Amino acid sequence: MEQVLVEEYRNETLECLHRGHICGVGIDRQVKYEVGDANYVAFLRSAGKPFQAIPGIRAGIHEAYGLTDREIAIMTASHRGESFHMDTLQDFMKHTGLEESNLVCAKSYPMHRATRETIIRDQGHERRIYHNCSGKHFGVLSYCKLMGYSLEGYEDPNHPAQLEIVKTLATMAEMPEDQIARGIDGCGLPVFALPLRNIATAYLKLACPELIEDEETREAVRKITSAMHAYPENVSGTNRICSTLLQDSNIVAKGGFKGIYGFSLRKEQLGFAFKIIDGSDEEWARIVVSILEQIQYDNRETIERIHERFPADIRNDAGKIVGYSKGVFKL
Repeated sequence: MEQVLVEEYRNETLECLHRGHICGVGIDRQVKYEVGDANYVAFLRSAGKPFQAIPGIRAGIHEAYGLTDREIAIMTASHRGESFHMDTLQDFMKHTGLEESNLVCAKSYPMHRATRETIIRDQGHERRIYHNCSGKHFGVLSYCKLMGYSLEGYEDPNHPAQLEIVKTLATMAEMPEDQIARGIDGCGLPVFALPLRNIATAYLKLACPELIEDEETREAVRKITSAMHAYPENVSGTNRICSTLLQDSNIVAKGGFKGIYGFSLRKEQLGFAFKIIDGSDEEWARIVVSILEQIQYDNRETIERIHERFPADIRNDAGKIVGYSKGVFKL
């Protein structure tokens, strides 16, 4: 049932089609917008990071360890390994007493090209802290340390921290915990698959925490999203789509690997989730801006910022315009 979301043209000739599904839910949790199948089941991947941060903040790790909003934001991040990301992670370790050796995510180079080239030129090596999920891992480890859970095996699906994460996600998404499909993410932690309508519901509550019944969870969500808005580039990186959207205090947004994306609008009381079937993330901006334009989102500054940073033009390696992409779906 997937539908074409984005078309790519090279010299006016159609070259690529990107198919997928989109779901938008309202404050009543009913589907208001649907392209393809709102019940399509997709793995959250890194779009789940704001929810994975909830148990730790709810338990008070920010108070216990003196974590700043910069450090809370990095817990939700798919960071690029830029210098300010590294500074934040170093502060996180200093405040919590955790070490890089505690991480189970693989060693890697930063995803930020200039930073990666500098490290290689200076004969540096891959490190676990460079992994784009290291902030999430430190957040889970901090929760384990505060609760007295073993730091060893924190990635095990049956570890108390992981059981609390999936329980929290189930509540946010309003679906039975035993119906959430499980897997292992690229970084080694458990990852969860849900219907898009439930992902959209969970994102709706990030923007509208008053919909969350449990007071401690509600306040944790407010703290997390406030930090994401205060330090949007810590959630992703310089001029990335997530950081661009988070510059708008009305929007909460986070993408994940293999084409999954979630975002929500506070004033409009809408939650959205979409999945690009081929797993690409290059079309995220085209899809998001098309959704915002179709629902007549009134913050033109945000829409113009997306168009400026993520133009529809397709350029070759020398920077010459050779084609364009466009969103072709109708909500």
